Amino acid sequence: MARKYLIETYGCQMNVHDSERMAGLLEQAGFEATDDAGEADVVVINTCSVREHAEDKLYTRLGELRVLAAEYGHDPVVAIAGCVAQQEGEALRKRSPGVADVIIGTQAIKRLPMLVEQAASRPARERFPAIDLNPYDDVTFPLGITRRNDPAKAYVTIIEGCNEFCSFCVVPYTRGNERMRAKADILAEVREAADSGRKEVQLLGQIVNHYDAPDEAGCDFTGLLEAVHEIPGIERIRFASPHPRYASDRFLDAMRRLPKVCRHLHLPVQSGSTRVLAAMRRRYTRESYLDLIARIREMLPDVSLSTDMIVGFPGETAADFEDTLSLTEQAQFISMFSFKYSPRPNTLAEKRYPDEVTEEEKSRRIIELQARQRDIQTALNARLVGTTVEILVDSASRRRESEVSGRTSQNLVVNLPGHAEWIGRLMPVRIERAGAYSVWGKAVAHAD
Repeated sequence: MARKYLIETYGCQMNVHDSERMAGLLEQAGFEATDDAGEADVVVINTCSVREHAEDKLYTRLGELRVLAAEYGHDPVVAIAGCVAQQEGEALRKRSPGVADVIIGTQAIKRLPMLVEQAASRPARERFPAIDLNPYDDVTFPLGITRRNDPAKAYVTIIEGCNEFCSFCVVPYTRGNERMRAKADILAEVREAADSGRKEVQLLGQIVNHYDAPDEAGCDFTGLLEAVHEIPGIERIRFASPHPRYASDRFLDAMRRLPKVCRHLHLPVQSGSTRVLAAMRRRYTRESYLDLIARIREMLPDVSLSTDMIVGFPGETAADFEDTLSLTEQAQFISMFSFKYSPRPNTLAEKRYPDEVTEEEKSRRIIELQARQRDIQTALNARLVGTTVEILVDSASRRRESEVSGRTSQNLVVNLPGHAEWIGRLMPVRIERAGAYSVWGKAVAHAD
């Protein structure tokens, strides 16, 4: 009987894709997937360290797995992967002896099966953690190994790591310096995704629009978009996340020229205050960000914008927060990921700036910001009632058997009556009602 594995994933889209890669590697090594930790021979916890208390949640889950192992009399190999593994490394081994058997960094996931086999070859009580946190420069990955979880879209990494070193961000310390993937490898993976029936591809990188092909001089992110656009079978192209500093007119013109490129831009701003942006080392101002949005609206009038926002950054005053609220009003984002600031290990902000905004004030500010953003989204979505939009159906409802959902080119979630067989299809939907986070409608031409 085949051995079984379970991967639990926390964090961003890159972590989701890393889990798809690890799943493919384990299946190539003879494992089968399971959703039950009690029957798994290998449990991989793919961690995220962007949010506060990530380490505490990890230790809680490790304790739960220990209890589960005692109840079932079954000791799986437990592997810790992702950003917390890269960040904590030896500290994880010291704090959780006998619980984690493998600790593997963000740049070493190709070695997971080998490390798992090393751990599994020893009795549970004699295991000691196998650790690989090496900053490998190799960003290649075997074609066709990834076990994709989404039937409609495929994630494809184009850049790993980051060189920006924003003062609040842990990514350069957990994913390493920026490393570009070869254009030929990227296009081969996109073709493989298209051949497997995926209609949408999402290009991933910490700063995707900083791409510079290592194997083709002069090919920047715009050139990569043009090449991906030519691949048959791909109907939609998304990417996450571009940096406002690199949103050139050439890049925006490519979005305008290439119909497969979705009309959605996620442009993390982080704050509406120029003073706070300088402390964050974002290298743009409130004014330049708003000028960029105006340019985008002029060149791409049908585009939707989303963003990330942090409240309570060290030194953020009431006036700074008002700047965030007013920028939010002016930008009219279709969605926003908003967070209360928390110091992250090794970052410049954690070392230099005292976390002086009280937790109570952070909570008050984020509640106010989220309420303001919710009102904006509700009004924007309400304008769609009575119109017809095209969606790519990407999932079936977990609550209603007769309902599916999809996304517009602008990345808005649309719910509608339908069948699971529709997943992967592009179809027109007439919008009948709207909420803050999604809209509802009916297919104009029903599929069989």
